[in-house]
Amino acid sequence: MLEYLHIKNFKTILAGGFELSGLNIFSGLNGMGKSSLIQTLLLLRQSYERNLLVDKGLLLQGDYVSLGTGRDVLSQESQEDEFSFIVKWTNSSFATEFSFDYADTSDLQPMQKLNPAIIEHAERLSLFNNNFRYLSADRVAPTSHHQLSEFHIKELNSLGIRGEYTVHYIAEYADQAVSNHPLIHKEAASSDLLTNINAWMSEIAPGLRVRTQAVPHFNAATLGFSFVQGNQVTNEFKPQNVGFGLSYVLPVVTSILSAKPGDLLIIENPESHLHPAGQAVMGRLCALAAHHGIQLIVESHSDHFLNGVRVAVKEQLATPDDVRLYFLERESTDQQHASHILRPKIDEQGRIDQWPNGFFDEWDKQLDRLL
Repeated sequence: MLEYLHIKNFKTILAGGFELSGLNIFSGLNGMGKSSLIQTLLLLRQSYERNLLVDKGLLLQGDYVSLGTGRDVLSQESQEDEFSFIVKWTNSSFATEFSFDYADTSDLQPMQKLNPAIIEHAERLSLFNNNFRYLSADRVAPTSHHQLSEFHIKELNSLGIRGEYTVHYIAEYADQAVSNHPLIHKEAASSDLLTNINAWMSEIAPGLRVRTQAVPHFNAATLGFSFVQGNQVTNEFKPQNVGFGLSYVLPVVTSILSAKPGDLLIIENPESHLHPAGQAVMGRLCALAAHHGIQLIVESHSDHFLNGVRVAVKEQLATPDDVRLYFLERESTDQQHASHILRPKIDEQGRIDQWPNGFFDEWDKQLDRLL
């Protein structure tokens, strides 16, 4: 598990350290730098996958993230022509520093120094092995037909960056048991993956049933939705006809339920396009997963998602130590274009010890104007 990350001279983060736990939620107004931590990890991952991290350096343009060239990522306030990331893993006796020289017009930033021992043990680290999954905010739109990829779902244990292989994954592993037993839904009739996907998704859309099928002849996997209505089940509907949110959240639910303790999931906006009640469900599911050994790094703008996490802590589905909250802010009156990092904390009752301006407080602000 990632335990600590320090970022220096990268974008709007001039210098900042982040202690990490099971569920790590990053928030802030648009353009404040909250995506920078996620991008840091994705840059390291994509550079390692291309066999560049040790001998060459950091690849800024790749499959996970495309940020441009050196001039796009070096902090405007940096006094040095270099930037660095320090990463520490749980049960590791040392932290690893990844330092890079600044190459203004190149999308490959030269490696300055690296402890070579980290690469020798990379296969044990979730950031670099197949216990890693990333779901971007740009997930697949509702459609009946999805891509097939035996390589991604079997060799890489991946749903695709956009969740594009989720339907194929479900079709292949529908009958496989959820290995992290505490994630089995209390209403699920069995422990298999599809039954539990249906149970959790039914908290978002009551009675929902997911149907998937791989059709190798057409190199496609098909997706349909139906609903339990009383003692009957409706006809199957195309995803295009049941709303954006169900297709958008299906990769998130599938990724969490198929994860094992020790896995690392990076998910952007897991609650997007859902009704507030559904957003709270996603917060609860993420907190429960974190409590049982899955590490999640999440970016969210949703107070409903946060409240779902808070309620999960109060109801002892997770502990305060399972959750880390980070809020990034910057004032236009500041002399430096650099983010300030705040860390509100949750207690055992789900209460938060500080509410900086802009931290999930818009509901209260608008309500004050209405009263």
